Amino acid sequence: MINSHAIDTRDVADRIGCAECRCDLYNITTDGDGKPLSPDYGGGLQCCPDGSQCKLKKGSVGPKRKLYLKYTVTWVEWDSSVVPVRVYVIDVTDKLNISKGISPKHTCQIEYDVKPWSKGHVNGSGKYLDVRRTKLPIPTGGYVIYGAGHLHIGGIGSTLYGQDKRVICSSLPRYGTGNKVGNEKGYIVGMSTCYPQPGSVKITDDETLTLEIRYNNKKGHTGVMGLFYILVADKLPQHHV
Repeated sequence: MINSHAIDTRDVADRIGCAECRCDLYNITTDGDGKPLSPDYGGGLQCCPDGSQCKLKKGSVGPKRKLYLKYTVTWVEWDSSVVPVRVYVIDVTDKLNISKGISPKHTCQIEYDVKPWSKGHVNGSGKYLDVRRTKLPIPTGGYVIYGAGHLHIGGIGSTLYGQDKRVICSSLPRYGTGNKVGNEKGYIVGMSTCYPQPGSVKITDDETLTLEIRYNNKKGHTGVMGLFYILVADKLPQHHV
């Protein structure tokens, strides 16, 4: 499956606002079920439905272009060097509700707003810094072989900690500085990744991990995300044992 979400910011009135799916720029007032959006909902996924168009500059009709997706599938033959992994996606908005006699329930919100900085801001640990954290148990541990964060514009960094406060992986954004494809100024064009030496980073069963997400809140941001991906293997390939 390929799930592609593209936002066209060419010739728009507000590039950053369009990328943050601000409702006033998309002229969206209802959700996918036709119900009115909350007055407190300034932007996010609800205001970027399929086929929507962000507000263009005055007098612009918007450039049109056909886009195509091209990809290559490769594979290797299965042998002792190939081992399965589990994929964990950790969301900083997730809070695990545990009630006696009821299976634990995750309450992922997927997105959240970063409020502009003000003195005494509840999520601010310093000037222009919004910090969010969540703690979640990992039911089945193993060896971490890959890690990376997912942030939106304004993101500063993401770090995943073990129960003993060790750093499992820290993933930082790279912002573009030019006009060429893949280096667009002001946009996050990449995230640093972790590829630990096989066997060097291990998570135990039911270990509680802490995800910390940091955003610059000099200005407010709508519909941001704070996700972290890790791949965990039960065992290592034979040549690493």
